[in-house]
Amino acid sequence: MGVINFEIFKVLGTLSEDKDGWKKQLTCTSWGKYNPKFDLRAWDSEYTGMKKGVTLSIEEIIALRDILNEVDLEAALAEAIEEKQSSKE
Repeated sequence: MGVINFEIFKVLGTLSEDKDGWKKQLTCTSWGKYNPKFDLRAWDSEYTGMKKGVTLSIEEIIALRDILNEVDLEAALAEAIEEKQSSKE
């Protein structure tokens, strides 16, 4: 696998950290020669290792924010769990 060139310009927040110190974070990151975008993925403590993630444009992250503000997340998850459990019967 080739070298992946990236530069993290700003860490906007940490969502979680696992027992091995990997942090799932929202960052402004530039990949290769491209302008920075919003990036959500897990990083090691040195920011040299990364796990799979998702990169979002400003339009996409605004749309995601709007969806998250409109949806009752707990109700949606409970409904999905109930539907899954009823499909097993």
